[in-house]
Amino acid sequence: MSGMKYGKYIITEPKPFEFPTDKAARLFYLDDEVIKGAFYVECTWCLKGSDESAAQAHTHDFNEVIGFFGTNPEDPQNLNGEIEFWLGDEKHTLTKSCLIFVPEGLKHCPLIIRRVDRPIFHFAAGTRGTYIRGEK
Repeated sequence: MSGMKYGKYIITEPKPFEFPTDKAARLFYLDDEVIKGAFYVECTWCLKGSDESAAQAHTHDFNEVIGFFGTNPEDPQNLNGEIEFWLGDEKHTLTKSCLIFVPEGLKHCPLIIRRVDRPIFHFAAGTRGTYIRGEK
């Protein structure tokens, strides 16, 4: 596809990144460094639960959408796991597939993948070319 005019817009290899392989597996990461002009997008499989936070509390100077999706085609709304996700000072326990809109400046996380009964697909995208974490 690289020889085609628009083949450069299709990525099939993940961006190199240190990632904990026993609890999660990164599928793809797109940003302005991978394709000039692209915004930040990350796709990951959550494989194992833990009491450790996968992300600490932080803010961004951009809007972000975060999603968690169950992988049972017979019951796609069931997350088949449990995720603790904080928005501001509110703790949310997620057990259903969902999208979360995080407005610019809203403190979010910690993110704790408490239980994974079957792999959970995680998606995050931000309206900025690169992912930059702000203040807590």
